[in-house]
Amino acid sequence: MQIRNKLTYQFVGIVAGVLLLASMAIYVLFVQFRERDFYLRLNEKAIRTANLLLADNNVDAATLRLIDKNLRGALPQEKVIIFNASAEKIYSTDDDNNFKITETLLEQIRLKKEIRFRQNNFEWLGLLYKFNNKDYIILAAAQDIYGLRKLNFLGISLVAVFIILIMVVYYFGWTFAGRALKPISKVVSEVEGITINNLNARVDVGNGQDEIAQLAKTFNKMLERIEAAFNAQRSFVGNASHELRNPLSIIRGQLEVALLKDRKTDDYKKTLESLLEDINHLTIISNRLLSLAQVSGVGLIDPKNEIRIDDLLLEVRSELITSIPEYTVNISFESELENEDSLLFYGNERLLKIAFFNLVENACKYSPDHSCLVDIGEEEKNIIIRFSDKGVGIPVEDLKNIFEPFYRAKNVLDRKGHGIGLSLVEKIVRLHGGTITVDSREKRGSVFTVKLPVR
Repeated sequence: MQIRNKLTYQFVGIVAGVLLLASMAIYVLFVQFRERDFYLRLNEKAIRTANLLLADNNVDAATLRLIDKNLRGALPQEKVIIFNASAEKIYSTDDDNNFKITETLLEQIRLKKEIRFRQNNFEWLGLLYKFNNKDYIILAAAQDIYGLRKLNFLGISLVAVFIILIMVVYYFGWTFAGRALKPISKVVSEVEGITINNLNARVDVGNGQDEIAQLAKTFNKMLERIEAAFNAQRSFVGNASHELRNPLSIIRGQLEVALLKDRKTDDYKKTLESLLEDINHLTIISNRLLSLAQVSGVGLIDPKNEIRIDDLLLEVRSELITSIPEYTVNISFESELENEDSLLFYGNERLLKIAFFNLVENACKYSPDHSCLVDIGEEEKNIIIRFSDKGVGIPVEDLKNIFEPFYRAKNVLDRKGHGIGLSLVEKIVRLHGGTITVDSREKRGSVFTVKLPVR
């Protein structure tokens, strides 16, 4: 069932329930009012007749019947029967004796003093009446033709009004539900129009305040993530194909040259050594590309995996010096730490080691003395790590692109590199909720600052 239909039916159901309760309340109150008003008039009629009969000895039954017949305001088909204490009928307007008055009925009146009952479409009132210390039983009856007619008209009117109002409520409910859901339909239409060719399109957020606007903002955030993931994938595929094509072309060229003619063993050995170097270069590119792709995944950070930043940096230093002995890495603390626990961090140890290794390796590679200075400090519940070198620096125009994949500054193009390391570092740091900045001047070196929040 569509939401519009569901809202309309719920709205109609609520209004119908309220109207039904109100109509029933009105009808019941009117029934009680009619009955109370009718029996009050019947009571007055019975008392007045008894007083006229018993108070004035000059008024006989025939005269009293004539008076009752011509009295204004008389009830339709009214009947009055009066019995004395001995249960003898002393007055009656029931000429045809159509009503059965039994001893049992008279006894009930004596006991209860007042009873109400129906007989032959008449409503009866029985009273025990005292006059001059004598008990009399008065029975008065009539047909409330006008009251019942009004009650019938009220019932029909309430049913008719109920049906008409439900139809009106359904129409307006359907209209307003459609108007209320129009922004959602618009959002759905806009989302359906977004394809792989226009991922940069966004959903209109309307007034920016109601729930529909929040839904639109959520869609826009999701589209931003999808666009970023798609762009990353497209960039990865493009860059990977470009970077892998060159080493493969070189390997293919060397193999083709080697196969042109028979060569000496030493020539083949040199060719194989060159091929091995190219394959190693290709392996490094592939591994870094895979690391770059993996960093874009989810669930990489374990909130329970505790890491000491200083210990991790010492491991990085040891591995780098072991692989390249001519490199020098000095680790120091900017100031005395108030609490050693401030160096504790929760994250992915393997990824952080990759990031720190890249930063230290770059600093050593581009410094004339192949050295790197690592300073560790703390600042406003953040771990601050600075990687300094004495290299050629980075030109100002290249600083804004330094963290882009496969981008290399123009003053280091003559040196071996792939342009993947810093992009990988930036993604790893950002994945851990941190930031990385660079301060560099040409021919004076660079300082990369990593800021990680203490967990």
